[in-house]
Amino acid sequence: MKSSIRNIIYMLAALLLLAGAVLHFTQWAFAPYLFAFGAAGLTVSYLTVSPKGMDFRHKRLHNFNMIAGLLMIVASGLMFSQRKEWVILLLIAAILQGYVAFVWKEEKKEE
Repeated sequence: MKSSIRNIIYMLAALLLLAGAVLHFTQWAFAPYLFAFGAAGLTVSYLTVSPKGMDFRHKRLHNFNMIAGLLMIVASGLMFSQRKEWVILLLIAAILQGYVAFVWKEEKKEE
């Protein structure tokens, strides 16, 4: 998949994920669907990145992103079943993604 297409999918999925999470608190019926499409889009954008040519540390960070994407998919399933644990899984996924973004950014500064 081309990088530009992957970036567009990532941005749209992030917006859908955020909208679904916020609108879920307003009890809107379609909020879990927005969240699920966003989680699926983020996971697809993570899974289509090829780890070839990455060193061990970047592969580990890439695996963290894939785990975060899968956690968001499980969170969307919990959201559909009206369980509150989806918030915890979303928080764990956000912490993983924040860690990856911070570490990747620090490495780019050093280079």
